[in-house]
Amino acid sequence: MAAGLRRTSGACALALAALCALALQGAQAQVSDLVDRSTLRVCADPANMPFTNEAGAGFENKVAELLADKLGLTLDYTWFPQATGFYRMTLGAKRCDIVMGYVAGGDPVLNTNPYYRSAWVLITPKGSDLADVTTLEDPRLKGRHIGVVAGSPPGDLMARNGLMGMARPYALMVDRRFESPAEAMIADINDGAIDAGILWGPIGGYYAKKSEKPLAVIPLVKEKGDPALVYRITFGIRPGELNWKHQLNQFIAAEQGAIDKILLDYGVPLLDAQNRPVQPAP
Repeated sequence: MAAGLRRTSGACALALAALCALALQGAQAQVSDLVDRSTLRVCADPANMPFTNEAGAGFENKVAELLADKLGLTLDYTWFPQATGFYRMTLGAKRCDIVMGYVAGGDPVLNTNPYYRSAWVLITPKGSDLADVTTLEDPRLKGRHIGVVAGSPPGDLMARNGLMGMARPYALMVDRRFESPAEAMIADINDGAIDAGILWGPIGGYYAKKSEKPLAVIPLVKEKGDPALVYRITFGIRPGELNWKHQLNQFIAAEQGAIDKILLDYGVPLLDAQNRPVQPAP
C-alpha cells in the first residue's frame, strides 16, 4: 500500500486529503453530544431492589441522586423492566441518557470507567462448616444442597465441580414486583432447606444483611477459568457520546469515596483491583 501511495499523482493526493478531512469531520459529528442535558434522565427498572425501584430506595437510585446533585440537574426517570428490549426502549430510543449499572464491556452501550467491582458470592450460615469455604472446588461442598440461579455463570462452575446433582435452582427472569428469587434463597438458607446459596454480590450482600439470622457472605474470587465471577460495573450510555462519558468519568473519580459508602451501606461486597475486600472508610 505504501508503494502505491508513493505512485499517486499530486492531484490524487490532494483528493485523498480532502476525503480524509471529510471523514474526520463525519467522525467528529458522530461523537458530538446532541442531547438535551437540562435534566439527568436515568433509565431504570421500577422493581429491582437493591438496585432501583420507583420509590428511589435502591443504591443505584442513591448514586443517581448524588450525580444529579453534583451536576446541578433535576433527576428524571424512564422506567422499564430490565429484560428483552430494555436498551431499545430506553437508551436506544433516547428517552433517557444513562443506565446506572452496566457490566464493563457489555454491548451495546458505551461504558464509563468502572465505579465498583464485585463478585458472585457464596452465602451460608455463620458458624457452619462451610462458612470459611472460598472456592467451589472445596471438597466440603460435595453432596451439599446449594442454591443457584438457573442460567447464571456460577452454574457452569458448579457443574464442572460436580455440584449440580443436589443443587436447588432459582429462577433468573421473573417479575420482581411479585417474585424475589434472592429472598427465597436466603429464606431457604435460614430454614435449613439448603446448606448454602450463590448470588450476584450486590444482591446477596444486600439480602444477607437484611437476614433474620447472621450469614457469611464469601466473594468467589478464586475460581479458575471461565466464566469469570468477578465483574467491573460502569455507567452505560449511548455509543458516540464521548463528552458525556468524560463528564461521568470525572464524577466517578471525584466522588469514589461517597459512592463506596453508598454501596457498602447496602451490603455490596466491594473489591479492589486485586480482588481484596474494600473496607468502609473510618
